[in-house]
Amino acid sequence: MADIDTRMADLDRESALSLARLAPRLAARFAPHADREVWEAFTTRLDAHFDALFRPLARLYGGHYDFFYHLEETLAAAARSWLDRPADLQRLDTARETSPHWFQSNRMIGAVCYVDLLAGDLKGLATRIPYLLELGVTYLHLMPLFRSPEGNSDGGYAVSSYREVKPALGTIDDLAALAASMRASGISLVLDFIFNHTADEHEWAARALAGESEYQGYYYLFPDRTLPDAYQRDLRDVFPEQRPGSFTYRAEIDRWVWTTFHSFQWDLNYANPVVFRRMGEEMLFLANHGAEVLRLDAVAFAWKRMGTACESLPEVHLLVQAFNALARLAAPALLFKSEAIVHPDQVAAYISPTECQLSYNPLLMALLWESLATREVKLLDLSMRERFRIDPHCAWVEYVRSHDDIGWTFADGDAARLGIDSVGHRRFLNDFYTGRFPGSFARGLSFQENPRTGDARISGTYASLAGLERSLEQGDRAEIDLAVARILVLYGVTLSIGGIPLLYLGDELGTRNDYSYAGDPTKHEDSRWVHRQRFDWVAAGRRHDPATIEGRIFGPLARLLRLRASHAALTDGRMEVLATGNGHVFGYLRPHDDGDILVLANFSEHPQQIPAGQLSPAREGDTWTDLIGGGAIVPHEGLLLPPYGLLWLSPIAHTRIVPITV
Repeated sequence: MADIDTRMADLDRESALSLARLAPRLAARFAPHADREVWEAFTTRLDAHFDALFRPLARLYGGHYDFFYHLEETLAAAARSWLDRPADLQRLDTARETSPHWFQSNRMIGAVCYVDLLAGDLKGLATRIPYLLELGVTYLHLMPLFRSPEGNSDGGYAVSSYREVKPALGTIDDLAALAASMRASGISLVLDFIFNHTADEHEWAARALAGESEYQGYYYLFPDRTLPDAYQRDLRDVFPEQRPGSFTYRAEIDRWVWTTFHSFQWDLNYANPVVFRRMGEEMLFLANHGAEVLRLDAVAFAWKRMGTACESLPEVHLLVQAFNALARLAAPALLFKSEAIVHPDQVAAYISPTECQLSYNPLLMALLWESLATREVKLLDLSMRERFRIDPHCAWVEYVRSHDDIGWTFADGDAARLGIDSVGHRRFLNDFYTGRFPGSFARGLSFQENPRTGDARISGTYASLAGLERSLEQGDRAEIDLAVARILVLYGVTLSIGGIPLLYLGDELGTRNDYSYAGDPTKHEDSRWVHRQRFDWVAAGRRHDPATIEGRIFGPLARLLRLRASHAALTDGRMEVLATGNGHVFGYLRPHDDGDILVLANFSEHPQQIPAGQLSPAREGDTWTDLIGGGAIVPHEGLLLPPYGLLWLSPIAHTRIVPITV
């Protein structure tokens, strides 16, 4: 303990001395050419946040002989970025510093799309803002739109330039203009910060291939298989169907390159402090072009150490803390969203005000689908009781589907406590959602199935996985009704459980699988393209007709979205799981000083009874409003939920009771 205390004291002293040394040097470089108020705003933030930047950088790079040079150049990059930051974004910075928890509002509604598939290009997307506002969207995540290799680019996650948009989508100025239009409409722009790797045609990789030693130091290059083989013993194959191993040979330079995901995606070497600085400049460039949230792609893989799985190492957290502190200096409005699809314990480790203020909640997503397949909520119930609570200054991003596959990321220990064999259970879920399990309602495809372990993930649209595709093909009206109810009940949970709900655009119309990807040579090996399809605006034109499938989903979902935005109890992430007394019904309370909301969701195709007196947070004799269906209910008299039924209940003063119907 004494050694730790001494080291902390040393860091305190080093931080203070470093700031005293570097602040005048920065002022000499930038203050004479800057607006006085703008420069003073930077120096105020430098005083406030320097220590938060210095500490992780000192722990990562303090042993480098030229550490202070890199530290000064990092601060200089922040100063240049701040002085170049548009005035309207500087005003946004001030507003967000004044209201730092703005993202926890019940009015936050997220959506995600591919620009080309939704609207053709960036200018076309600007014309679709009214549709987004109709849904109440206040947060729009645009899937990777940076310049990337022709053909297979891993869906845009192989970045050739962080400062150029794909030519077919427009220009970087078009992106900034779209961000400004969205911001004026109350919609925050969310982009990917793909910071684990670049494309092999990125300028840095191209110069490494040309033999420039400086740029070869940006990546992990090895002269033979000695070190790659030593590392590989502890690494897992991310895409076992397509390419076993994490290293690729490049004959041009007679070197092996670390490529965790695809051979054309080169992992960045963050052990080199120049890489941190250069990627920090790219991050701030995106912030200055209007990004308010950056999704940290593949964050868990960003640091390598021999003898480990090279995932979620302590140095990764130091990196994220340093990026976060850099943003506080030069783009304070910017937030980070963690994309760590790892063990639930590791997911939670990334969530804090000093790392990622937002995080996907892959556990909830996976267990919603698990509960639909099993018709039981015991694993969902246990996991949400113990793993939902995070730092109150942060928020989950809740989703049912995304651009990616569904992986069964529940904790094996949680499953064992309930007597569930996790290996067999995951195989059951894969069989169920690919339609191989007898009686399954789902139409999905396996993704990256590992023949050695039996592990796999699932691709498919929300509607197809929920049974709508199958039931429409069969023309079974009763099954269609159940499929629509399944779609609505999962969104009913993600909209009310706490955090920012995320709508994958097209889900609101019941979009089904598109199998045409199999005929595209650049996509046929990646089943995720079955649910990455062009938005059907003709179908969207039917969204207000309740006699159509689109209307049957869009209308009720839009109502849930409006209800969420109008009830303060759905602000922030406070949530208490309730014991419903029924293994098919998931229940929780959203407490609020102005009135709680009680949520009940039936995960079975059969009506389910909640025993009288079971819901303890509802006081004896209280009358609650059914926010979705109208009318009044007394929970302590017992409740009957219809198949896949959903209730949002709020207490009211009067005591009129109406019969509960199925």
